[in-house]
Amino acid sequence: MSNTKFVGTGVALVTPFNADGSVDYDGLTNLINHVTEGGVEYLVALGTTAESATLNAEEKKKVVAHILDVNNGELPVVLGLGGNNTAAVVEQIKNTDFTGIDAILSVSPYYNKPTQEGIYQHFKAVSEASPVDIILYNVPGRTSSNMDPSTVIRLANDFENIIGIKEAKGDIVQAMELIKNRPDDFLVISGDDMITLPMVLCGGDGVISVIGEGFPRTFSDMVRHALRGELSEAQRKHYKLTTMTDLIFAEGNPGGIKAVLKELDVCGDTMRLPLVNISDKLYATIQKEMQSL
Repeated sequence: MSNTKFVGTGVALVTPFNADGSVDYDGLTNLINHVTEGGVEYLVALGTTAESATLNAEEKKKVVAHILDVNNGELPVVLGLGGNNTAAVVEQIKNTDFTGIDAILSVSPYYNKPTQEGIYQHFKAVSEASPVDIILYNVPGRTSSNMDPSTVIRLANDFENIIGIKEAKGDIVQAMELIKNRPDDFLVISGDDMITLPMVLCGGDGVISVIGEGFPRTFSDMVRHALRGELSEAQRKHYKLTTMTDLIFAEGNPGGIKAVLKELDVCGDTMRLPLVNISDKLYATIQKEMQSL
């Protein structure tokens, strides 16, 4: 498989904010070092977990530049770049400097609820515009639209630079259909931390993770054990983190993982509206679970 740089664990980086709401670049440095030292395989910038919807264009440029500077070529970097206006996405691609970027993660168009043909034509335009590889992103819980496996496979067969999908429907049957029918070298990557282990054991290629950002060593080791078929070790590490995985998503993302990162003294837990910090009750529960870990 030629796309091995994206096999294993990628982490969807949060954007740390200072108490006044400005971007905390020192916290971002700490975070990159935390996950890199924890053994993850690649970084994902400006995904949903980064609260990218609340970053302006200048902030996005500075955040990506900072990630690239701190990473210094050590790990592959995937850039979140997508939207529900195809022409605007194509224009954004044309105006982006992809130096240091290995691929883009492009979400299926949200809110509009296009047909499967509309999804295909959207990504056809993205593929034709992109100078780097593309990982599709299917997350019906946020887009209100599912990418059917047949549409994904059609795109995978028709466009050489569409190299994989982050599959976040949370449906292991749909994931297995993708794995079964994909062309050679096409990656099926979990977008759901809790079902990463079964997806990998069914033939998937890893995960773009949130929990792996807080506990990179344990989670990335779990994925590597699963990829090697070392089931008992993979299961042990998987079940070690299942309670915490439930907790960090209990009141939405990225509030939970930011609480974990605050407890680890990596960065603060400030959020930008319309997202708010998790409740005191959930925070206390996360603290207790971290002590047990």
